[in-house]
Amino acid sequence: MAPGAPAGPAPPPPAWVGPGKMLAMGALAAVWVLSLLTYGYLSWGQGLEEEEEGPLRAQSGEIPEPSTTATSQPHLIFILADDQGFRDVGYHGSEIKTPTLDKLAAEGVKLENYYVQPICTPSRSQFITGKYQIHTGLQHSIIRPTQPNCLPLDNATLPQKLKEVGYSTHMVGKWHLGFYRKECMPTKRGFDTFFGSLLGSGDYYTHYKCDSPGMCGYDLYENDNAAWDYDNGIYSTQMYTQRVQQILASHDPRKPIFLYIAYQAVHSPLQAPGRYFEHYRSIININRRRYAAMLSCLDEAINNVTLALKTYGFYNNSIIIYSSDNGGQPTAGGSNWPLRGSKGTYWEGGIRAVGFVHSPLLKNKGTVCKELVHITDWYPTLISLAEGQIDEDIQLDGYDVWETISEGLRSPRVDILHNIDPIYTKAKNGSWAAGYGIWNTAIQSAIRVQHWKLLTGNPGYSDWVPPQSFSNLGPNRWHNERITLSTGKSVWLFNITADPYERVDLSHRYPGIVKQLLRRLSQFNKTAVPVRYPPKDPRSNPRLNGGVWGPWYKEEYKKKKPSKNKAEKKQKKSKTKKKQQKAGSFPNCRAGVCHYRG
Repeated sequence: MAPGAPAGPAPPPPAWVGPGKMLAMGALAAVWVLSLLTYGYLSWGQGLEEEEEGPLRAQSGEIPEPSTTATSQPHLIFILADDQGFRDVGYHGSEIKTPTLDKLAAEGVKLENYYVQPICTPSRSQFITGKYQIHTGLQHSIIRPTQPNCLPLDNATLPQKLKEVGYSTHMVGKWHLGFYRKECMPTKRGFDTFFGSLLGSGDYYTHYKCDSPGMCGYDLYENDNAAWDYDNGIYSTQMYTQRVQQILASHDPRKPIFLYIAYQAVHSPLQAPGRYFEHYRSIININRRRYAAMLSCLDEAINNVTLALKTYGFYNNSIIIYSSDNGGQPTAGGSNWPLRGSKGTYWEGGIRAVGFVHSPLLKNKGTVCKELVHITDWYPTLISLAEGQIDEDIQLDGYDVWETISEGLRSPRVDILHNIDPIYTKAKNGSWAAGYGIWNTAIQSAIRVQHWKLLTGNPGYSDWVPPQSFSNLGPNRWHNERITLSTGKSVWLFNITADPYERVDLSHRYPGIVKQLLRRLSQFNKTAVPVRYPPKDPRSNPRLNGGVWGPWYKEEYKKKKPSKNKAEKKQKKSKTKKKQQKAGSFPNCRAGVCHYRG
């Protein structure tokens, strides 16, 4: 909440608090309101050293003591940052201060061989379904606001599976998995409550988004309706944190809860409250300075979420997972150094993410996990921790990696299909011949098998962008790092364990390994479903929906007119049959790769 912004009423006393604790709760409410008025949202100080005050307050009777009858199912807290670069955390050497993330990671397990997808929608879809993009039809790009598209409704989502075993499920933040139909909304996909945005980005204060000239609308929702009451110029990072605190304050910690907190930060537009710029005046690059301020605000927000977990009795039985959804964007202030590439690419800088697990339930705390972990793994891992069941007929791409993370065992994962995108811009120099007759290397794809990583087609922007490029020293070194893709290449092979920065292409030295990985790509492609990437629908314009981005699609049923005679009816039936045969022939399927144009 911006300084001076009006604070909402304090959360009511939870139903599970007995009469003996009402006095303590009254004192807590007073402290809560005072804190809101003073700081704009619940903030027990910016320094992590103040965390120790929580237990002292509990002993003095100022806050309710944690429940002693906890559920055997852990509270699951998944925090997803947006566009945070690999280097942009203190423990990776960043100049940006992230004391909360550093402390939580140091006391938990750092994931240093952890992968996500290169852009927003794909990472979110794989987290919530446990499936690769090729198995949901979301192989290409993101879901655009104007597209009649969303996460396929026949996929059982993570919150739906958690609800089956008694979890209360809440989402706060960015959805970006489609909303053209009401059935696509978060509350219809397993969440008891939703507070956040439907689109991929928007103004942090006004919560408005323009997708193109004349296509602008409000994008802040409370469950299934526009949250106009929150149109108060509140900075989204702080507003979302306040909502998380309210959810925790009103929930019984003896009952399991799943909180999916998908912050908008640090995605563009680059906006942050003024006080967070104070420590970064020495950063000359304005985008980097704004980005640093946004990340500092996010770090403080996560501190406040952690404190709320402790205050309301959740922490000791909680598992906190932190992840970025993709790599950073250097042109928007993010840094992936020393990794190659950026957001939107299949180089390591686009898909290798900041990630860690923090929990009192971990067996080996303060460790580093270098085993292979992918964002699809959270689906089976969290369902298993929740004592849930995964149907045998569901073909998941994720693995249960809890023992890998908690106990340091070997990961059950030996490969990752980063993606196969059949409609991305084809590589001019790619061909079946370059792929040894196994694979058309014009197609954008990337796969990791044990130590080896193979890329084909056009992997995207491939520079290394060192920290100096953000300073006043000039881009000289950056230019020296640049690599041109106009060298006739369409296949790359790297030993990522030995060469995590992808500087030595081994495709010519090890053609046998290239062939093995191309065959694995071909095997994966045989299981792919057609791409879902429909054209823009003009009915999506917020002007037609009260100025709000939201569901617009309605099934239209046309009454059939009776045919005048049998001959005409027969002729019409014949034409329909021919159209169905033509549509079912999939003329856009070549070499087992299908395009969806519906």
